[in-house]
Formats: sequence, C-alpha cells, structure tokens
Amino acid sequence: MEITCPHPLRVSVAEAKGWQERLRGKVVSDRPLDLSRVRMVAGTDISYLRESRLALGAAVLMSFPGLEVLETAASRVEVLFPYVPGLLSFRELPALLPALEKLGSAPDLILVDGQGIAHPRAFGLASHLGVLTGIPTVGCAKSRLLGEAGEPGREVGDWVPLLHGGRMVGAVLRTRAGVKPLYVSVGHMVDLASSIEMVLACLRGFRLPEPQRKAHLLTEELKRREKT
Repeated sequence: MEITCPHPLRVSVAEAKGWQERLRGKVVSDRPLDLSRVRMVAGTDISYLRESRLALGAAVLMSFPGLEVLETAASRVEVLFPYVPGLLSFRELPALLPALEKLGSAPDLILVDGQGIAHPRAFGLASHLGVLTGIPTVGCAKSRLLGEAGEPGREVGDWVPLLHGGRMVGAVLRTRAGVKPLYVSVGHMVDLASSIEMVLACLRGFRLPEPQRKAHLLTEELKRREKT
C-alpha cells in the first residue's frame, strides 16, 4: 500500500504540536463501521533498541473475521524524535509507515497501539495514522494518557466511558477477565461503538486484540534477533 505524508517527520517539538493542531480537523470520529464489510484488519506495533537508538516497526495483516495471518512486514529505522508525551506519532510514524507500505494489500481497518482522540490535542497516533492512510483506525492503548474513568466490570466486554473535559473521548474496555483493561478511542473514520465492537471481535483469549498481539510478537522477535 502507498502512503503519502503531507508534512515532514523530522520536526521540532513546537512544529509537531502545530501539525497536530492543523490536521486534527480532518479526523472523522462519528462514522459507524459495518463489520460485515471488513475483510482484512492490520495490527501495528513498535519496539525500541535503546542502546542503538533504533525503532523496529511491524504491521501484521489478518483476515477478518477468521483472523488468519495473510502478511507480515517490518522496518528498522533510527529514532530521531525525543520521547514527549502527546507526540508519540512523530517518534513512531517513521517506523510504522514503511512497515505498512510493504503490505501488498491495504487493510479495511488498522488497530494501533496508541491513542486516537483521547489525546491533549485530540490527535494521537491512531488518528494521525488514519488521516495519513485514509483507512479507518482504532486506538487501543495499554495505558491512559488523559481523562477520568471508573473501573469496568470484570467480564470481557464490560466497559466504562473515558471522559475528558465533560466529553466522552474513549472507553475503558475489559478484554480479558481479571486482567487490566485497555483504553479504546476513535482514531479516524469510525465511531466509538464500532471501535469497541471491532476490538472485541478481534479477541482470541488474550488482553490484546489478535492483530495487535501478533504485531507485538513480531517486534519482540525482531528485537531478539538484533541482540544476538
């Protein structure tokens, strides 16, 4: 798949915030997704080799709803942007974009290990990636960046709203009984109800949805190879 990035990725912190402010108006956050039309879903992940300042990006394309692996792709790039909360996309996109571009087919939806609109400027990694690719994206993060929420019930599928400034920006979703929940937020071209439905449809008994889990396993394997 081909991705066109309308802005440079080597920018200052101030410039990165400016791009987020400019691009966030392009996010579509209220579009229901018809899961019956989804045939392929991708999961993405990043792992870092801090000693050598490298990032390993992975994209795993799976069938849906069967969740069979169709393709895997990876990239290895130098990390040039500092770790700044809220600016994760400028640190991770240089590794994620090449991995996604190596896929022979474009997915119908991308699950992203990061925030969507549950972000200080309503434009986290999932939203950024969705706007660049023009593909529906869902942010599925392991930790909260902002907002307040109660604790969801203990059963798979239980969730509570994630609120910020009186607005619902995501959901705290239980994806495995007795295990910490995930923070799900709209990335782009999907609404929250569809985002939750998609994450639940991609579960296979683990905390992470399967495409995202497979991408994580791939980056961990690449990391082990780099260290040997």
